[in-house]
Amino acid sequence: MDKILVLDFGGQYNLLIARRVRNLNVYAEVKSYDAVTVEDIKKEGYGGIILTGGPNSVNDPASPTFSPGLLDAGIPILGICYGHQLLAKLAGGAVSAGAVGEYGSCGVEITAPIDLFDGIPATFNSFMSHHDCVTALPEGFRGAARTANIEYAAMFDPERRICGVQFHPEVTHTEFGTEILRNFLFKICGLTADWRMDDFMEKTITELREKLDGRNVLLGLSGGVDSSVLAALLYKAVGDRLRCVFVDHGLLRKDEGDLVEKAFMNTFGMSIIRVDAAKIFLDRLKGVTEPEKKRKIIGEEFIRIFEAEAMKAGEIDYLAQGTIYPDVVESGGGKASVIKSHHNVGGLPVNIKFKGIVEPLRTLFKDEVRELGRRLGLPDQYVKRQPFPGPGLAVRIIGEITGAKLKVLKEADAIMREELIASLPDPALPDQYFAVLTDTRSVGVMGDERTYGYTIALRAVDTDDFMTCSFTRIPYEVLERVSGRITNEIKGVTRVVYDVTSKPPATVEWE
Repeated sequence: MDKILVLDFGGQYNLLIARRVRNLNVYAEVKSYDAVTVEDIKKEGYGGIILTGGPNSVNDPASPTFSPGLLDAGIPILGICYGHQLLAKLAGGAVSAGAVGEYGSCGVEITAPIDLFDGIPATFNSFMSHHDCVTALPEGFRGAARTANIEYAAMFDPERRICGVQFHPEVTHTEFGTEILRNFLFKICGLTADWRMDDFMEKTITELREKLDGRNVLLGLSGGVDSSVLAALLYKAVGDRLRCVFVDHGLLRKDEGDLVEKAFMNTFGMSIIRVDAAKIFLDRLKGVTEPEKKRKIIGEEFIRIFEAEAMKAGEIDYLAQGTIYPDVVESGGGKASVIKSHHNVGGLPVNIKFKGIVEPLRTLFKDEVRELGRRLGLPDQYVKRQPFPGPGLAVRIIGEITGAKLKVLKEADAIMREELIASLPDPALPDQYFAVLTDTRSVGVMGDERTYGYTIALRAVDTDDFMTCSFTRIPYEVLERVSGRITNEIKGVTRVVYDVTSKPPATVEWE
C-alpha cells in the first residue's frame, strides 16, 4: 500500500493535510519533525513527503528544522507555507520578511507549467497565512507562481521532484486545492489510490482487541456523533466488556438527556448508566467566567464521575473517549498552539485513576468519523447529528453560568433548531447551528414599557472538517421567524443578532 508522510512543523492544519490525502484514497501518516530521521523515513518506504506549515520563522535559530539530507533522499516533497520556506532555506535559498503579510484570501498567478498545476487555471484564489516569504530561489529551483506581493508563491526542482507553495492547498478556501494535492500524489509521486476507510476500521478493531484483551472499558457516552461511533467501534472489539456512562451535567440541550438515554438503550441494546450530575457541575461553575477555567472544571468533573462509576462497576482498566482531531489541535496537541482546551483533551486533570485512555478516533476529522459510523452500520440519526461540545451549553453562555441563564438558552436554542429544520430542506441545513447567550444586555421596549434584557446570538456554519468554516447564508425570513419567536416566547430577551464570522478568524463555538 502506497503512503505519504506528513512531516509536522507545528501548523494548525497538519492532520487536515493528511485528511485531504486520505480523501484521495492514499494512506497518510503524520509525524513530528523531531520524531523521525531521514533514515527512518527511507526505511518506511514513503512514496512522498509533505512538509506542513507552522507558526515560526525559519530564520529563528530556535525554529523547527530538518536535515538537508531529506532533499536528496529520492522521495518527492511538497512544502506548504512554513514547509515551503524551510525547503528554500535547506536548499540554500533565502527567506525574508515580506513588505506586507498575506492573510486570508489571496490571488495566485501561475508563471510556469509544472505537473503540480496541471489542469489548474492560470489564476486562482488561495488561502494565505504568512509574513515571511521566499526571496531568493535555491540552485536548481525555478519559480512557478506569484502573487501581487511575492515573487515566489510556488517553486519546484524538476530533477528531485521537490515543490513548494506559500499558500494552503489543504483548506477549502483555496480554489483547486484538492486538484493540486491530487497532482502531487499521482503525477509527481506516481502513487496508487488504494486506501479506504474499511482499512482503518479493520486495523483499529484489531489493535483494540489486542490492547484491550481481557480488559474492561468505560466509555463516556454523550449521544453525539463521536461517542456513538466510538461505542459501536468498541463494541465490535470488546463486546460486553464495554461499560457506557452517560453523564447528564445539566448543560445539555432541551430534553436531550432523556432522548439520548432512550435512543441508545432501544437502538443498541446497551446497558447505559445515567448519572444526574447537574447540581454538581453548576456548583463547581458558580462564579466562574473565564472560558478556559470553565473547560478545565468540566473536564476534571467528568473524570471524577467516571472514576466513581468505575469503582461501582468493579475493575475498569481503561477510559474511552470520542476525541477527534479538531479537539486535539485546538487544545494544542502535538506542536500546535493552544486555541481552547477541550474537556476531553486539554481539560483533563493530571492524575487519572485509570490504567490508560483509549482514543481511537483522535486522528480523524468529523466527516471521516461519520463515514466510519456508516461502515459500522450506525443509522443516519446518529451519523448525521450536528456536533455538540462536551462542555455543552457552558461554552455557549458567556460569563457566569446559572440555572436561569441555562433555561433561557435552552429555549432559544430549541426555537432556532425547530425553525431551521421546519424551514430548510435537509441538504440546505447548516453543518452546525445553535444559539449563544451573550453577556450583553440592551434596552428594549415591550408593551410600551422599557425592558433591559439579554442578547441572543445565533450561529450557523457550513464546513466539511470543522477546522475551517463559513457562516451560513440563512434566508432573512427564516432569521426573522427565529428572532420573533425568541423575543416573544422567552422572558428576559430583548435582542437577537446573527454571527457572520467565518473560521478563521473565529472558532465555531464562542468560548
